[in-house]
Amino acid sequence: MSVLDLFALSEKTALVTGASRGLGRAMALALAEAGADVVCASSKPNGAADTANAIRALGRRAWTVSADLANRDELQAMVAGIQRDIGAVDILVNNGGSIARHPATEFPAGEWDRVLQTNLDSVFFLSQQLGRSMIERRSGKIINIASLLSFSGGITVPAYTASKHAVAGLTKALANEWAKHDVQVNAIAPGYFTTDNTQRLRDDAQRNAEISARIPAGRWGDPADLGGAVVFLASPASNYINGHVLVVDGGWMAR
Repeated sequence: MSVLDLFALSEKTALVTGASRGLGRAMALALAEAGADVVCASSKPNGAADTANAIRALGRRAWTVSADLANRDELQAMVAGIQRDIGAVDILVNNGGSIARHPATEFPAGEWDRVLQTNLDSVFFLSQQLGRSMIERRSGKIINIASLLSFSGGITVPAYTASKHAVAGLTKALANEWAKHDVQVNAIAPGYFTTDNTQRLRDDAQRNAEISARIPAGRWGDPADLGGAVVFLASPASNYINGHVLVVDGGWMAR
């Protein structure tokens, strides 16, 4: 097998949450370009239809599924439907997430619960449900989407920061248990990307300028910039990488 062959994902099926737009859509397309068939999950029925159609145009199979990531019953039903109607999932990309911005002294309890359930609980329960089958087959890749706020505190986003710190820790905890079963669990920590979640930052001229000035690459990331990282961590090329948080940030963390 050549080095390039190690990055091929043919005959693999991936599940990507939050696949309707932004980073999730870009990663779903990248996996398909590398040869994978992709289950595209979103919070609304057929919410990822455009992504699925784009994947089919690449000659790969694609399906759309939906669930509220904060609802454990819906997650369980979604996984059961995938396993019944589509089959085994070889690659899980836990990308779907939520953010809320409030000063810590005024942060609503309901918003705290929603962000933690969406960003953290769903990562664990999807990994748990699909990880059982991966362990039985002795083959699987789980890729969690962390954040630069897995390393720092941010401003007015305490729930998001707490969830992303926890995602980094959970990635390592699962890797410690599952590496011996040939299941690799890793994470990607995107830097500042042009997505819906960062729209408010980009609309703030002062904050936008401050962030841009710190990025050595001189620009915010485009969702397509995650394609290589997700394909690498989903492929046999990363078979000896476990519990790693891969930062894709244009050099932000190096400053």
